[in-house]
Amino acid sequence: MQTKARSIFTVILAVGLADIIPKETLLWKLKLLKSAAAYANSRLHAVKAEVLVLASGKDNMLPSGDEAQRLMTSLQNCRVRCFKDNGHTLLLEDGINLLSVIKGTSMYRRSRRHDYVSDFLPPSMTEFKVAFDQQTGMYHLAISPVMFSTLGDGKIVKGLSGVPNEGPILLVGYHMLLGFELAPLIEGFLREKKIMLRGVAHPELFSPKIENHTQEVSLFDLVKVFGAVPVTASNLFKLLSTKSYVLLYPGGSREALHRKGEEYKLFWPDQPEFVRMAARFGATIVPFGVVGEDDIAEMVLDFNDLMRIPMVRDYIKELNKDLIRIRSKGSGEVSNEEVCYPGLLPKIPGRFYYLFGKPIRTKGRTDLLKDRENAKVLYLKIKSEIESIMAFLRKKRQEDPYRGIFQRTVYRAISAPVHQVPTFDP
Repeated sequence: MQTKARSIFTVILAVGLADIIPKETLLWKLKLLKSAAAYANSRLHAVKAEVLVLASGKDNMLPSGDEAQRLMTSLQNCRVRCFKDNGHTLLLEDGINLLSVIKGTSMYRRSRRHDYVSDFLPPSMTEFKVAFDQQTGMYHLAISPVMFSTLGDGKIVKGLSGVPNEGPILLVGYHMLLGFELAPLIEGFLREKKIMLRGVAHPELFSPKIENHTQEVSLFDLVKVFGAVPVTASNLFKLLSTKSYVLLYPGGSREALHRKGEEYKLFWPDQPEFVRMAARFGATIVPFGVVGEDDIAEMVLDFNDLMRIPMVRDYIKELNKDLIRIRSKGSGEVSNEEVCYPGLLPKIPGRFYYLFGKPIRTKGRTDLLKDRENAKVLYLKIKSEIESIMAFLRKKRQEDPYRGIFQRTVYRAISAPVHQVPTFDP
């Protein structure tokens, strides 16, 4: 099929050029082109440079999809993004942002190696609108998130005024099922405080292993465009040293892929290393909790259920065979890092509630660096604070007259936009 398409294109090209170029010259040029193509193809395997291939799904002039597949298998370091609804003039068509694609594939860099911290470019207003108005707008409308924060005197207020305006800040919290809370959280900080949260995420989200020759611009690309970095000690060090706002989930994938009956349960490691890292840079730690996952979905099949199904069990084992494990040397439930997406049954949407606790300052706390026991005491205090926050939110949300989507829809229709729907009094 690929050879046939090329032959047809060559014939069409020859017929068109025959009226402009003498026949002998045209034949010589076609022969030269064929020789050059054979030479280039024979050496594709030796190319070590990073290559980004953009392929059109509706290209009526060239076999873009076939070429993308061929190049991905021939080149050592090739990534493909396929745009299934676009034609031959891809970069001249609406909806294509080349810079976003380059950033989403981690190919924007200032030196020989890409650095997730120093090479980060903040998202543009266009990227913000595409992400939160076009792609997650309906999700935001369905869950109508409400955010509260705690002032220095302990008073809880609506909005994010209790979160300090100067970094470095380490936001430490609970990771909802499948990370449902992430998009509203990042959007909330951008809208209200004009601050970009830099999340530290599982390295699998950045691995080229998850890609193929029909790869479209996906959620994984969006994660990179909006500042996420692989979770490593060096990346956390760099972010805090640049006074960034860092989003950290100590429970990681174990919390985000929890089992039945484990919603709002923390799965934290024993080591209080993030406390000592924060103290090293005098960062302010802000514990936070979020509830609402039980208001939008019910888990019908968890990891344990799926592992009882023979064919599914084999698929899960194969999926996890080459998984990057970041806590293989850890102990306890948090070291259980098997990736398995649960079976969910959607509910009539409720509402998401976020509460950021009282900021904990580590500036000048040299005792946290020198004494691991003091660091562990603060670590356990932060964990307890997050558990208390979620218990508070689960109780108070029952007082929200607009917890249900029907009540919010009626209110929006006659009173205010989604960002102004009231809630309970904290």
